[in-house]
Amino acid sequence: MIDINSNEIHLWFARVPALSKSAVEAYTKLLSKEEQYHCETLLFERHRHEYLTTRALVRTTLSQYLPVKPEKWQPAIERASIVLRASRMMKQRRFEFDAAMILEEGKNWLEADADFAEAVDFLDFYAREAIRYDQPCGVTPYPGESQEVRYIPLGVGVVIPPWNFPCAIMAGMTTAAAVTGNTVVLKPSSDAPLLAALFMDVLEKAGMPAGVVNLLTGPGGSVGDFLVEHPKTRFISFTGSKEVGLRIIEKAAKVAPGQIWIKRVVAEMGGKDCIIVDSEADVDEAVEGTAVAAFGFQGQKCSACSRAIVDAKVYEEFVEKLAARVKKITVGPTEKRENWMGAVINQRAFESHLAYIEVGKAEGRLVCGGKKAAGDGYFIQPTVFADVKRNARLAQEEVFGPVLAVIKARSFSDALDIANGTVYGLTGAVFTRNREKILRAKREFMCGNMYINRKCTGALVDVQPFGGFNLSGTDSKAGGRDYLLLFLQAKSMTERF
Repeated sequence: MIDINSNEIHLWFARVPALSKSAVEAYTKLLSKEEQYHCETLLFERHRHEYLTTRALVRTTLSQYLPVKPEKWQPAIERASIVLRASRMMKQRRFEFDAAMILEEGKNWLEADADFAEAVDFLDFYAREAIRYDQPCGVTPYPGESQEVRYIPLGVGVVIPPWNFPCAIMAGMTTAAAVTGNTVVLKPSSDAPLLAALFMDVLEKAGMPAGVVNLLTGPGGSVGDFLVEHPKTRFISFTGSKEVGLRIIEKAAKVAPGQIWIKRVVAEMGGKDCIIVDSEADVDEAVEGTAVAAFGFQGQKCSACSRAIVDAKVYEEFVEKLAARVKKITVGPTEKRENWMGAVINQRAFESHLAYIEVGKAEGRLVCGGKKAAGDGYFIQPTVFADVKRNARLAQEEVFGPVLAVIKARSFSDALDIANGTVYGLTGAVFTRNREKILRAKREFMCGNMYINRKCTGALVDVQPFGGFNLSGTDSKAGGRDYLLLFLQAKSMTERF
């Protein structure tokens, strides 16, 4: 281990456009306060070619990333042991990972720590699941023959995680693919390379063999597309926007020269999530759940509440109380604990969110927010629009920012129709005390993760397996008992006596 001094940190962050100079200086100060905060310079040196940005350069180095054949990548119990060791090592570096998320992505302290905790849960859960899947499957016996069905790895995969959960989703997607025996090229978002580098450092120190998990950064348009289209790529695991996900699915469907398989795509592609507030709901609880779900991490979650669908009988009360609650939200640099909301991820997102706010001013009634927040950065006020029509752009398109549309419903049946009236189907919540309505929502509310009398964010590993319907993705359930099957294929073997 080698301590990195201030100059070396500045050199490292100079490669990361998402970070401002003030963020670099703040991170340097955090490091100096903690004796055990170290960075591995050799890791960065070894991966200096990660910053290749053209297809030609990626092509010349691809062979360096795929040196290990999946069938040579250790028994499941040994793979799981490495991942469990990595989990223990991550726990020892908890505050380092938290600090990196606060300063690279603008998460507040609570959101960063929850992101980290979920990453550790993924490692522990998938390691144990890999051991379970390594056992022979049960089959019906047949006279005169012995039958055996086992799950084997797919091959070489590309993992493309998002920037909004740079620790949890990145680590979960990577671990699921690797612990099942595959080899992985990890291509993190251009806005979140630091967390991927820290995670690689942990994996290497935990004993992950060279060539099993390989970090490659660069823009998706050149690096990502090339990896997706490459004939040696067996599967792609992606989390991100609908537009990018559909493009990946389209590109993966085309058979490249020399390709001998149909590429498998695992995709989670966002949502237009909502919370239904029934006439028989506890309005105060619904207001709190909506505010937290809509504006946690600046609304930059695929599970975030971007629509509140409220029964007409409690509509005015809900809007009034919600406005009062949202106005209490503090906005500013999240290095300061008093700030609950930070900056949005980058300038493009900042401009997009402000553009949607202008759309909202034409489509609804501005209740609070509606403009840039004070401060030197991409800060936006938490914004609420009431009286939005169900088919308005603000009610149909994923904003992925701190903008909430409140829609009036005539009845519970009408609320369900509005909730199901988009191309997405990821998360949703219902606040009601009526048991019959709860049972009806369970049958009719078409979303992959539905919650009753609580917010629609915050799924826990192996408690609420996460994944959506329709154009929210390929119905995979991260953190669920069947998730690892997405990275395996069944081999049936019969021996006649």
